[in-house]
Amino acid sequence: MIGSGRVRTAGASVERAARERGGPLAPWLVLLRPRVAVLVLLSAFVGGQLAAGPAADLLLVVEAALWVTLTAAAASVFNQVLERETDALMPRTAGRPLVTGALRTRDAILFGALLGAVGVAALALRFNTTSALLALAALCLYALVYTPLKRVSTLNTVIGAVPGAMPPLLAATAVGGAPGTWGWLLFAVIFTWQFPHFMAIAWLYREQYARAGMKMLPALPGSEGMAGRMALAYSLVLLPVSLVPATQGHAGPVYALGALALGLVYAAASAAFAHRESRRRARLLLFVSLVYLPLVFSIVLLDPVVALSHGLATP
Repeated sequence: MIGSGRVRTAGASVERAARERGGPLAPWLVLLRPRVAVLVLLSAFVGGQLAAGPAADLLLVVEAALWVTLTAAAASVFNQVLERETDALMPRTAGRPLVTGALRTRDAILFGALLGAVGVAALALRFNTTSALLALAALCLYALVYTPLKRVSTLNTVIGAVPGAMPPLLAATAVGGAPGTWGWLLFAVIFTWQFPHFMAIAWLYREQYARAGMKMLPALPGSEGMAGRMALAYSLVLLPVSLVPATQGHAGPVYALGALALGLVYAAASAAFAHRESRRRARLLLFVSLVYLPLVFSIVLLDPVVALSHGLATP
């Protein structure tokens, strides 16, 4: 493997610890990135539920969300296959199984292909070809465009945000036959939300990204302050974007107040990071970003206007 002996040793220690906690399945779980998969599953479920309408079949919505999550997991596996050499250069990723040798590259490729094939085929056979083709396009965009672009241009963040925002749109298309209003609204929220989230991570690990040759904005020479300014700009854009469902009558005051409050907290954390970039403020922004998304999704489903119009509650 490429990388210093010290990094490889640290990575091996991390991997051993993971295997001791999770047994032989732990390396495979690392490939799936469980925390990301949970967010994908949640966002896909919400998109599918809102597309299903009053006659929603909960099991069918869950099924659609699971197939979407499988395709996202496949993208994660291929990402780690393609980045195994650069992962070895960064302590934050040096413990991944393809770096330490806990899993063979060939096995990971087969695993990713199986996940992607099952997810896309199930969407086509159980739902519709449109959702399957969109899922396949998102998978290819993430693995074949976004991943290699990280070594070429800072535009990788914009490209990567597209497949990152696709889960609710994919599930909505699977269940409803088309993305629908809510599919696009949730896509827009997640797309915009990702930028402050990405900037916090990229700034925290900017030195590692630079050493690995990744073209992340905070890792470039002379980019001091850019991560904070971009985080603030996108968090401010997110405020009106997240309020569109309420302003267009698709959601009520409960959602409007909740989205506004969460958006202001996200913007405040971004503003603090923009005012002075520091590890503490970057970590705070990262924490707020991880709390923001599941809370917004929960508020969508709990909003009385949404619940009544989509059969989630009785009048």
